[in-house]
Amino acid sequence: MKVLVTGGTSGLGLAMASALASAGARVALTGRSGDRASSVAAELPLAIGIELDVRDEASVARAVDQAWSGLGGIDMLVNNAGIGMRTVNPRFMTHPQRFWETSADGFRAVIDTNLTGYFLVAREVTPRMLAAGGGRIVNISVNESTMRRAGFVPYGPSRAGSEALSRVMAADLRDTGITVNLLLPGGATVTGMVPPEAVAGGRGLLEPAVMGPPIVWLASDEAAGVHDERIVAVEFERWLAGRNS
Repeated sequence: MKVLVTGGTSGLGLAMASALASAGARVALTGRSGDRASSVAAELPLAIGIELDVRDEASVARAVDQAWSGLGGIDMLVNNAGIGMRTVNPRFMTHPQRFWETSADGFRAVIDTNLTGYFLVAREVTPRMLAAGGGRIVNISVNESTMRRAGFVPYGPSRAGSEALSRVMAADLRDTGITVNLLLPGGATVTGMVPPEAVAGGRGLLEPAVMGPPIVWLASDEAAGVHDERIVAVEFERWLAGRNS
């Protein structure tokens, strides 16, 4: 399995890239810093690091081409690169900012990364997968409560949009040989999107490693026909048991 993981240098992306690499997949992980991506990839077996700014079409085209060449194709895309509320309100957990207090530039930056970025990368990868006869796309999402939580503009809308995008992608790609699924942790997770004080406070945050088992399964032969599902990592074992019963 040859997998492209965007935003793979830290947090959920690194956890998924590590789990996939440990399971024997060849992984291309991306980050805005090419040097950091290469450094992180060097710690994983058979992984390569690639510079990618998901907001920029030229960067996306270049990175996908490099990943395709470096891996010898892409069997799975994991759309994960994103930025959180800290970029528009560093104190979002203790001092929520109302939507009309959010700057237009901050709104655009989050939407461009979390929503447009998913679209641009998938748009670049999909024709290649269709020509190759198939593939898998996994779009990373969040709890629905986050999408409508007070003080969560623009992050909530960006994730709601990316989830709607994923559903439309699944509809467009039905019966083409390319599957599309959603994967989310199932709760707040220890990543760079969460303020350090919240992590230090021990607020029952999930560890990024929770994403490992479901992403490895989604890359497996057993998941070959799974399409348009919304999989919650903390409920994965129960979901899988119910599916197989």
